Amino acid sequence: MKKVKATMQDIANQAGVSKTTVSMVLNNKDSSISDTTRKKILEIAEEMNYIPNSIARSLSTNKSGTIGIMVPDITNPFFSEIARAIEDAANKYDYNVIFCNLDNEIVKEDKYVKLLVSKLVDGVIFITGGNSDKSIDILKGNNVPFVFVDRYVKGYEQYYGVYSLNKEGMTEGIDYLYRNNKRKIVFVSGDPNLGVSKLRYEGYKEAMEKYGLYNEELIFEGDFSLDGGKKVTKDIIEQIKDFDAIFFSNDLMAIGGMKVLVKNGYRVPEDVGIIGFDNIQIAEMMEPGLTTIGQPIYDMGKEACELLIGFIHGEDNNEKIIRFKPKLIVRDSV
Repeated sequence: MKKVKATMQDIANQAGVSKTTVSMVLNNKDSSISDTTRKKILEIAEEMNYIPNSIARSLSTNKSGTIGIMVPDITNPFFSEIARAIEDAANKYDYNVIFCNLDNEIVKEDKYVKLLVSKLVDGVIFITGGNSDKSIDILKGNNVPFVFVDRYVKGYEQYYGVYSLNKEGMTEGIDYLYRNNKRKIVFVSGDPNLGVSKLRYEGYKEAMEKYGLYNEELIFEGDFSLDGGKKVTKDIIEQIKDFDAIFFSNDLMAIGGMKVLVKNGYRVPEDVGIIGFDNIQIAEMMEPGLTTIGQPIYDMGKEACELLIGFIHGEDNNEKIIRFKPKLIVRDSV
């Protein structure tokens, strides 16, 4: 026989109280109910494995206690690490999370943003994949608070967001390479449709021009993926014969690139210096360890979650944009 799910009325019958009293106790709404009655109701609810109907509660309170997290690619360690930080912070404030992996596909993004709205999420943390205007319009049209983290959508640069100072990070990396006698420094960009890619390119260009080293032939386009890093490094080897360093726009591409270089007889760092960007956990485990521009990934995720929850609760936060300064992490690849 199929087991029937316990209801508030079942708890009320066993406790000898009204359904209203049970509701008030379970929703922590009435402090006038005696401690004895409250304890009895909670014990019976636990014995019955009572699970409240979150949908019904959402409809009555207009709050679901849930936030959505939209990430471009959960297999990228940067995004999985930042998602973990968001989840930890959400749990601290008694919020549940719904993860949406977009696979960098705008069709999936539109689908998931509609799903989150239909689930009555209280807010969304949005790491965009690029052209996300339609998704933003859907969230705004349904009065769903949202916060950007790491990436922004063009036209919404001054909206709630948590970012890294990308240009400053690139400058610090170029300065370090220059101090280590690197002069022909190849740059591998990310997806050109993303603002973060443009900022990192601009930082590279300005720093290289400062030293009189900028050359457009040293610019190659990547896609922030491991395979993209492998592919673009093969192109670099074929087209540039005497480069002495490669600055990848993220660690994942740098790791893929290092594999290709070693396979083709290059020694890192003796022949080629390598720098990445992000400081994902696996960067330290590489051999040699990957020198990188470290973003405070966990702090960015935590701050984005706290910013969103404050937004949900109507807190007047004058600091809508939070920017973290990245830091050069010196290991062995330069």
